Amino acid sequence: MSSPARSTRPPTGPRQLHPAAWWLWALGLGAAATRTTNPVILLLLAATAGYVVAARRGDAPWSRSYGAFLRLGLLVLGIRLVFAVLLGSPVPGTHVLFTLPELPLPAWAQGVRIGGRVTLEGLLSALYDGLRLATLLVCVGAANSLASPARLLRALPGALYEAGVAVVVAMTFAPNLVADVRRLRAARRLRGRNDRGVAAVLSVGLPVLEGALERSIALAAAMDTRGFGRTADVPRRLARVTAALTLAGLLGVCLAAYGLLTAGGAGWALPVLLLGLAAAFAGLLLGSRRSLRTRHRPDPWALPEWLTAGSGAAVAALVTWLASRDPAAFTPTVVPPTVPVLPLAVVPAVLLGLVPAFAAPTPPRRAS
Repeated sequence: MSSPARSTRPPTGPRQLHPAAWWLWALGLGAAATRTTNPVILLLLAATAGYVVAARRGDAPWSRSYGAFLRLGLLVLGIRLVFAVLLGSPVPGTHVLFTLPELPLPAWAQGVRIGGRVTLEGLLSALYDGLRLATLLVCVGAANSLASPARLLRALPGALYEAGVAVVVAMTFAPNLVADVRRLRAARRLRGRNDRGVAAVLSVGLPVLEGALERSIALAAAMDTRGFGRTADVPRRLARVTAALTLAGLLGVCLAAYGLLTAGGAGWALPVLLLGLAAAFAGLLLGSRRSLRTRHRPDPWALPEWLTAGSGAAVAALVTWLASRDPAAFTPTVVPPTVPVLPLAVVPAVLLGLVPAFAAPTPPRRAS
């Protein structure tokens, strides 16, 4: 029995941007955030991501997860500052803000302290590191709010079916968790019960986790029923070559990303990145032969997708290049403390990340 013909007719009416384009854009902003500890630049990157989310977010349940990631970033920043106050900081400082009672520790815990002096230099170092991590969470939250997890799973190439199922189920967990929390809080308000505070959060914790787990199991069962991941019979040698190329390519990309994000690694990282991308592309191309799946009206990759993904890549490349040209502006010193300044050249580089707010199509609204 022959497989049904794949439909290439573009969908009519409003459409959603390809989910991979949103993730490439968000990863570009996140890569730019890793190149600096300047709080002004980090806040500019977070504001850029927030504006695009506000302009192109739909009304699906998973589209409301951005606020949860924003609050999570603020929580991480607060925890980092609390740890710096209670446990101290490895950064030496002379500007003492206040002194806490220090808890005496045994000799085997030498080098660790609880309490003691809290310096301005230590707090600034913790603030910069925590703000960078919070900005990364904001970028990930932006991708979760803009890209549909189900459509991302549908767009995965055949060589990544097994890993893609686990990844997309994990990516679906956070948006579903946020949607369940909102639904249960609304139910508590309708019953005249308080929906704020620690007690309210604890009371909805178990139903929320249970609902998220049930959705993940239902997704896995639906995928198994539809034969998702079923592969065609191919020679064993071809399957091994496909797996080796895909694994080597992904490892090469990860190694090159580490080299590009560290000082002094740009010389060898770029060739490794190109070789890794070539190997991964070859593996994915060979792996597509194992796929028996057809797509009805596949998501197009048109000019808006190129502009969105390209804007994220441009932000990452320009910020990385500017950081190598002027390291002092992108990593302000804390010993001695200095006032962070915003390099004028970085403003248009970061603002390129606003391209999706105008180039991406307006997502369709659900009927009320």
